Amino acid sequence: MSPAGSLLEGEIREQPRALQRALTDNAADIRNVANALRCRQVRYALIAARGTSDNAARYAQYLFGDRLGIPVALAAPSLESLYKAGAVPQRDGLAIGISQSGRSPDVVGVVTAAAAAGAPTIAITNDGDSPLARAADYTLELRAGAERSVAATKTYTTSLLVLAALVTEMAPDDDDRADLRRVPSLVQRALDSAFASVEALDLHASASYLLTVGRGYNYATAMEIALKVRELTATVAEGFSTADLLHGPIAAVAPNTPVVVVAARGKARSAVLETADALRARGARPVLIDEGPDADLALPEEVPEWLSPIVAVVPGQVLALRRAAVGGHPIDQPVGLTKVTETL
Repeated sequence: MSPAGSLLEGEIREQPRALQRALTDNAADIRNVANALRCRQVRYALIAARGTSDNAARYAQYLFGDRLGIPVALAAPSLESLYKAGAVPQRDGLAIGISQSGRSPDVVGVVTAAAAAGAPTIAITNDGDSPLARAADYTLELRAGAERSVAATKTYTTSLLVLAALVTEMAPDDDDRADLRRVPSLVQRALDSAFASVEALDLHASASYLLTVGRGYNYATAMEIALKVRELTATVAEGFSTADLLHGPIAAVAPNTPVVVVAARGKARSAVLETADALRARGARPVLIDEGPDADLALPEEVPEWLSPIVAVVPGQVLALRRAAVGGHPIDQPVGLTKVTETL
């Protein structure tokens, strides 16, 4: 797939094992945190994150809202770091910081301020000794292992899995637990299928811009795939909710524009497929991530909607890797990017 076997390709392929570690090794910690939160009767949550972790937070908005009835807002960390506004959860709220490195000062600042205001705080990070972990009441480690490639893959999917496991323990259900245990094998199947199919999409690899679309739970997936394409290929790639795309931006879609369409099963699927038809009518070239017979990058059948972003992002990661390899881009050290970005 990639020249001389890139670190990124290895980390993409490692995800089933990383997900299994995140699920197994975190089980006791996740149960303890869930029990503590049930005692607090949390009414809302605020999540501080940047970059890839922002897309994990977008997933959490749907996950907490749909499964627990808890509204989730995405923090504007500058309100704390620059404006000192104190716009953080109080005692009836929850603050979550998501950062693979745990070293972004503005994310740490939100969690620190929320703790001072009396809110329970959680760090979700790949470094249990990071500033973020030290600032939070509770830490849930990703246990993804060292991620050496600049573009995050396994720390993204493990972040989603840890969030899903936490929500499952906050509203315990044996069927949900069984579905969670299937995730590593579902990701393995999605990986195998994507690596077997992605070369057929090389027609799209030279496009100078690209769109990604999804809705509901997989709005986060569309945004994350767009980010991976931008990071790895310096392509102008933009992610949209299908609803937002139809409210104006579709007017800028030109003929032959490649559009990655995330149409995983669930309540949003029919609307996403209708948007794909509207894009075809404008001459765009949809690349369908779906479990149906028309999929360009196939998903395993019967992935529960609430877990589908963990699986559906994998073909997008492989697509971004393939575009980078075909275009001769430096896959593990994209130009102008660093692994850890510390913003204030």
